[in-house]
Amino acid sequence: MQTFTLANAAGLSVRFMAFGGIIVSLHTPDRDGIVDDVVLGFDSLEDYAKDGLYVGALIGRYANRIARGEFTIDGERYTVTTRPDGHHLHGGRSGFHKAIWNVAMAEPGDDGSARATLTHTSPDGDEGYPGTLNAAVTYTVTPRNELVVDFRATTDRPTPVSMTQHSYFNLAGHDRGDVLDHELTLNASRFTPVDGSLIPTGEMLSVCGTPFDFTHPRPIGARIDANDAQIARGDGYDHNFVIDRAGAPPDEPVVAARLYEPRSGRALEVLTTAPGIQVYSGNGLNDRVTGKQWRVYRRRCGIALEPQRFPDSPNRSHFPPCILRPDEEYRSRTIYRFSVGRM
Repeated sequence: MQTFTLANAAGLSVRFMAFGGIIVSLHTPDRDGIVDDVVLGFDSLEDYAKDGLYVGALIGRYANRIARGEFTIDGERYTVTTRPDGHHLHGGRSGFHKAIWNVAMAEPGDDGSARATLTHTSPDGDEGYPGTLNAAVTYTVTPRNELVVDFRATTDRPTPVSMTQHSYFNLAGHDRGDVLDHELTLNASRFTPVDGSLIPTGEMLSVCGTPFDFTHPRPIGARIDANDAQIARGDGYDHNFVIDRAGAPPDEPVVAARLYEPRSGRALEVLTTAPGIQVYSGNGLNDRVTGKQWRVYRRRCGIALEPQRFPDSPNRSHFPPCILRPDEEYRSRTIYRFSVGRM
């Protein structure tokens, strides 16, 4: 499979491919300077084509779930493709994660940055969505050991848009077991609870006193199997958290999450302009998933941190707006900042 690589002089390198805009590998040093691959992935294009867990992929038009695959815009009802559970997920069967993106590599920046822009046109009616959507995603590796992901899109008809990146991280190394000892901090005092089919109930509840309180660093595994109705519905963590933006301008990235792995000392800070972040603890991974270098990816061996608009926002008028109109441009930025040591 053809891949493209972006790298800096400090040891961060990101390899991706045109299919799905998928990040195939991401190498970064640990506290001793040892470089390892910290994202899950596969060795062949065929494995990515049959993957149902969105490993490393770009997600769109709409990340996460839309109840019953239905929504209304300006009085007109639309139906998008659904899964066996009756709901729409991550843009549909052939969403952006299955698209062949056009890739344009940029000349190296004067500051040592490396950049590539991926573009894709989603036609009117694609997976049931209205309007032709022109999408662009720019991957930038900076000298500060950051991977910056810039999303942009325009449309000729009103349509829901929420794009994200769906890499699974294991900061010990992609083949080093589960992530339950990773320490997670979320800049989120509320989350959106879900019903039995993982559709938001419409509430935004406080995390205080619940297994969803990561306002201070906690191991992911500390309460992942707690006796809690929401934990049971997600089979662990598979929930959207409301980012505390504290009045920051909508185009200013704020810290949404911090992840720290004690053995390697690697740390990841996620900053974003998005209003929410989906935390998925890899509950659907199992012994049948064979990844890179023939490593078996068992349950919870990677965590996805997905900045996004809230799930089912097209049907929830009190959630942050998600409809893109022809006179607007969708913009979202996420920064994955790698370092060593607790922050």
